[in-house]
Amino acid sequence: MILREATREDLDILLAFEQCVVEAERPYNVTLRKEKIHYYDLESLMNSRDATLIVAEKDHEVIASGYALIKQPEKDYSTFKDYAYLGFMFVKPEHRGKGVNQLIVDELIRWSRNKGISEIRLDVYDQNESAVKAYEKAGFEPLFLTMRLK
Repeated sequence: MILREATREDLDILLAFEQCVVEAERPYNVTLRKEKIHYYDLESLMNSRDATLIVAEKDHEVIASGYALIKQPEKDYSTFKDYAYLGFMFVKPEHRGKGVNQLIVDELIRWSRNKGISEIRLDVYDQNESAVKAYEKAGFEPLFLTMRLK
């Protein structure tokens, strides 16, 4: 298996991955519109100097994805100037449980550290227990819980 930066040639499979992510998250978020939606601007992530979009490839097949994007805090009271936001973590079902997501997270953290970023964040639905456990295993810890009133 190899990890590499995504290219335009990967766009079709990445768009399919994105819809898989949306469908996987629908049970955790009843406010998502029913029609096809897009979470990510994949081409922008591919072209940005402040982002990396990587894929895992096995036997010439793209099997997983993830990105890191350097962002600035919304408020000016943080102890850090920039942070890396991780997203678009997806592994094809038949390749799950084999450490692929961990490899991607490790690579995104390495990329972030090489950019001088020490604060790294991501969002995960708290009810998505398998994802929460995977991120905790990678060293992440809960920070904030968004609550809503119906």
